[in-house]
Amino acid sequence: MPHHTSLILILTAGFVLAFVFGALANRLRLSPLVGYVLAGVIVGPFTPGFVGDASLAPQLAEIGVILLMFGVGLHFSIEDLLAVRKTALPSALLQIPLFTAIGWAVAVWLFGWSHGAGLVYGLALSVASTVVLLRALETRGLVDTDKGRVAIGLLIVEDLVMVLALVLLPAIAGFFTGAQAATPVELAKTIGITLLKVSAFVALMLTVGQRLIPWILRRTVETGSRELVTLCVLAIAMGVAFGSASMFGVSFALGAFFAGTILNRSEFSHEAADQTLPLRDAFAVLFFVSVGMLFDPRILLERPLEVFITFLIIVGIKSFFGFHIVNRITRSRGTGWLVSSTLSQIGEFSFILASLGLSLKMLPKDGHDLILAGAILSIIANPFMMTIYDRWAAKQSLGVVPADGDASFPLLPAPSTPLEGHTLVIGFGRVGQEIARALAPRGVSMAIADVEETHIARARSLDLPAILGNAVNPRVLEAMNPSSAIAAIVALPAALETAEIIETLRSLNPGLSIVARAHSESALKHYLSHGADAAVLAERELGQSLAEMVLALPIYRGDRRLTPH
Repeated sequence: MPHHTSLILILTAGFVLAFVFGALANRLRLSPLVGYVLAGVIVGPFTPGFVGDASLAPQLAEIGVILLMFGVGLHFSIEDLLAVRKTALPSALLQIPLFTAIGWAVAVWLFGWSHGAGLVYGLALSVASTVVLLRALETRGLVDTDKGRVAIGLLIVEDLVMVLALVLLPAIAGFFTGAQAATPVELAKTIGITLLKVSAFVALMLTVGQRLIPWILRRTVETGSRELVTLCVLAIAMGVAFGSASMFGVSFALGAFFAGTILNRSEFSHEAADQTLPLRDAFAVLFFVSVGMLFDPRILLERPLEVFITFLIIVGIKSFFGFHIVNRITRSRGTGWLVSSTLSQIGEFSFILASLGLSLKMLPKDGHDLILAGAILSIIANPFMMTIYDRWAAKQSLGVVPADGDASFPLLPAPSTPLEGHTLVIGFGRVGQEIARALAPRGVSMAIADVEETHIARARSLDLPAILGNAVNPRVLEAMNPSSAIAAIVALPAALETAEIIETLRSLNPGLSIVARAHSESALKHYLSHGADAAVLAERELGQSLAEMVLALPIYRGDRRLTPH
């Protein structure tokens, strides 16, 4: 194969195999990340058959890191973090040192590694995957709940700590690898110089960058060219990342992250996110593929005990201590269970740390492979961990009091009075509450279901029968007595969750009239194919309402006293 086609070949093989294995993983209800990494393993040098150009993998991974970190910064909100600072901040600052210390102790005392390898290993095991966590929350409609915000806030703190770790590791690597004399004074001096460079970069971004970057984006948006907007955002992400590394010696990741945070505060942040999302997703996929290319699957056979210990730390020990730390701080078992379940996995930051540790010669190749093996296995196991949480949450929502009488979880049992001839309203956010305001004055009896405790409390304050629970769980729907209901309105934003609920409702009551809320034409068709009688597309209804207001003007009603000029 000619050398000049190696990039095209690896891109083609990477995208095709990532799609195939990602779709297969999704079909098996696993994270597509597993499929992407497996695609990389197949084209990597450690498996038979086609082998991609391994020299290109680190560069593709670096581009993926830049765009991944840019995306993290683009969605990073200081306001969201401050809203849960009393719970997320102390939880993260307790968990990260604890799990890093556990990983370090295991690596040094059990595996016989160096202290530097133990540090990288422990850090990699202490941080969860943003992609996996957000998908788990989104599919359950928990992103905008109090528990979901705590989990996301904790993850943001973890990400910030890992960004700092990515900056400091190159500065201290020489002391662990023996390249420099590890005296306390020189170590402190190196860290101090690194922090000064980072501070100078941050100061420059907060003064010049905060004014210049939004101004450039605003002027580009005013041109009305989508292509220029996309190029502008990419130029900012890549330019700031490269410039930060060249001028201040900080990592590409930190530069890209700050570029994203600056754009996040711009009035065009949503435009920037929308324009770059496809490319960010594409290079994120290539990042996971390139990580898979560096993974040697023989570690599973040659070091099964070490793989099991790594998996046990991530899924078992992290879950155990994570639950008790969060439960102690928040005084909520529900939040503790959710956080421990969603964070019992590792992902993209762990991959970045493992690759950095390997390139700095701090981490042995076996350590890199162990981290990747632990990540893959923990991502595969995460849906099962979330199933445990779902079952626990279902018991809570159906009025089953835990044996220890947990008073921290506000128990809102199922309605005690029988429901007949009623309408099910699933989702009691802003849309669900508007539905209730429209139906209640007309004498329509309703039963409410929602995962948010404050929404349920609101419904009960209006004397509406309400159940705290995720309606994806059939037991929650059965408690609403759908067999005697007349209609059901599913007012949830998540497409997959809505489709599952519609399908379950149809099986419980074939004659039930089901209406759903849709955000796209494809979602609308998806709901109808799963048994909905009708679906309302918000944008379409808004357009029709605005058009009707215009048509209600006297000139369009036949009143010729008013004529257009």
